[in-house]
Amino acid sequence: MPASRNRLEQFARLGYAARGAVSLIVGGLALLAAFGRGGEATGSKGALEVLMAQPLGEILLAVVALGLFGFALWRALQAVLDADGEGRSAKALAVRLGRALSRVTYVSLCIFALGLIFATGRGGDEEQSAQDRTAWLLAQPFGRWLVAAAGLAIIGAAMGMALRACTASFQRHLACGPAASWVIPLGRAGFAARAVVFLVVGGFLLVAAWQTDPSEARGLGGALEALQQQPYGRAMFALVALGLAAFGAFNFAQARFRPIATPEAGEIAMAARARAA
Repeated sequence: MPASRNRLEQFARLGYAARGAVSLIVGGLALLAAFGRGGEATGSKGALEVLMAQPLGEILLAVVALGLFGFALWRALQAVLDADGEGRSAKALAVRLGRALSRVTYVSLCIFALGLIFATGRGGDEEQSAQDRTAWLLAQPFGRWLVAAAGLAIIGAAMGMALRACTASFQRHLACGPAASWVIPLGRAGFAARAVVFLVVGGFLLVAAWQTDPSEARGLGGALEALQQQPYGRAMFALVALGLAAFGAFNFAQARFRPIATPEAGEIAMAARARAA
């Protein structure tokens, strides 16, 4: 394997592990909160702040930041160069667009992590960030429609995750064999939990659009808190928290078992020139 491909594959695998670590922390903290053992409902930025507060936190966070950068790079390869071979059908293009948008999230998390390490980061209030983004969209022409479209897109992503949980279609991207059949239940539970959270986040965006009120928007932590406040919310909150922790473990399994078809450096350069032309 050429050195460039090998490095890209290592970045991608580290990326899955970093995403897994963040999800494990989010799910673990929520589980502790569900059973009254401390903890809290927090999002990805809050998880990074918790990691920073641990012994050797700066070193751990630096590794996670590198992994988040690697995952963002892998998402770009999936979206632009179709590293997973999705094709160019309408469904495939929608998947690739989702991965391109996902890349922005992981770049943002990487920058936030580096800001914590070098003491230049802003606070990790994801709820305020979500509300600020919603307020900015509402201020644009047709702002309510833009926010509503964002909410519907997130709900569509939630439905896609629910479908993956039901069909276990993610198996086609795994090469673990029967000996590692334990990976499939982790994936099902993880995608189901993420589907619930995304559904709540998208629903709050629709409410924000309807009421023209950015304060209705919620991030991951806010969505978990909203679940906790519903009838039978403690049980639902605990199940979703367990699912998010399972998704973290599933990402570690992906780091080990997922085939990573990284392109040559020359292919990346050619694609970049084609986009610039």
